[in-house]
Amino acid sequence: MRRLALLILLPSAVMLPGCLAKTVVDVATAPVKVVSKGVDLATTSQSEADEKRGREIRRREERLAKLERDYQKQLGECEDGSRRACDEARDTYAEMQQIIPSIPVEPEGD
Repeated sequence: MRRLALLILLPSAVMLPGCLAKTVVDVATAPVKVVSKGVDLATTSQSEADEKRGREIRRREERLAKLERDYQKQLGECEDGSRRACDEARDTYAEMQQIIPSIPVEPEGD
């Protein structure tokens, strides 16, 4: 029913005076505009995806840097005889090994 009305209204819209013709065309194209706006809102642009990935990589790099500092401190305490520090160093090293593969390697500069 709706399609039939559009098929009748659209050709006649060309013959109608300016403002009324524009209104008929706007009403006919409104569903398409609404759907395309919804698709735009639902999809993530490539730049947004890149920014999100970059933030995640930086978060992992910061975590790895903290773990490396903790690990060095724990190793020092372990060498001084702290069994607790040796256990912590082992756990910290294991976590570092899990994070390292998820951080991309930067190409060396010339």
